[in-house]
Amino acid sequence: MGEVKQGDQVVIGREGVRVIPLQRPRDRDVFSFMESQVSSERPHGRVIGDIAKRLVQLRTGFREGKIGSKVLLAGGPAIVHAGGREALAWLIDEEFIHVLFCGNALPAHDMEVDLYGTSLGYGHAAGRVVPHGHEHHLRTINRIRAIGSIEAAVRSGVVKTGIMAACVRRGVQVVMAGTIRDDGPLPGVITDSLEAQAAMRRAIPGIGLALLVASTLHAVATGNLLPATIPSVCVDVNPAVPTKLADRGSFQAVGLVMDAASFLRELARELGARL
Repeated sequence: MGEVKQGDQVVIGREGVRVIPLQRPRDRDVFSFMESQVSSERPHGRVIGDIAKRLVQLRTGFREGKIGSKVLLAGGPAIVHAGGREALAWLIDEEFIHVLFCGNALPAHDMEVDLYGTSLGYGHAAGRVVPHGHEHHLRTINRIRAIGSIEAAVRSGVVKTGIMAACVRRGVQVVMAGTIRDDGPLPGVITDSLEAQAAMRRAIPGIGLALLVASTLHAVATGNLLPATIPSVCVDVNPAVPTKLADRGSFQAVGLVMDAASFLRELARELGARL
């Protein structure tokens, strides 16, 4: 609505436009029980297995050039903090993810792990907060800013592993939408919220499945941009997130209440990863 200009045709009145929701598949499938309530006490294995099958089908279609075969992942920094970085990088390298929506924090902490072995100062190998670790994400941001871009940092070999390195290698379309809380931010982060929304909207065509993982803000923002024809999976350890998403009109979203890293690792293993 914010982009309506003089001369555009707009439907007015109270009757509106009829929207036909997604059909419920007759076969057992994760999207056949989209009407179920969000719960942390349901087994996730079969649901993740169904998502993995959908990813395989979409990757085949993507490689064949079929429209509507891209997979979008909108993710938050908890993916890195909780230990899901390697699993997500593997999914990207194996061409299961084609578009990434995130903020400043996910790429910053992903590259912090590569450069310093920490995320938000927590040593992944040491299993504890390391001395002066609180400086590491700022040093990471400054280093990337000095190089000029995330892509240049990867191409030059400064950043070798992780999510952003996999995105550069595979040509994944990345939209980084900033917030007023951001440090830095990194080069490429869109700090104008309207510009960021427009960039996300431009990336939506061609999406066949959306995975909304560990980010309340990006999950709701992405859900608001997606047509009702695109199935979505919202994964968060907080049950309020998938509930909030559904309350805002994204009735096509399947909610999984579980840790983001556990979801990504289990999904990657279903698809053949050895993590």
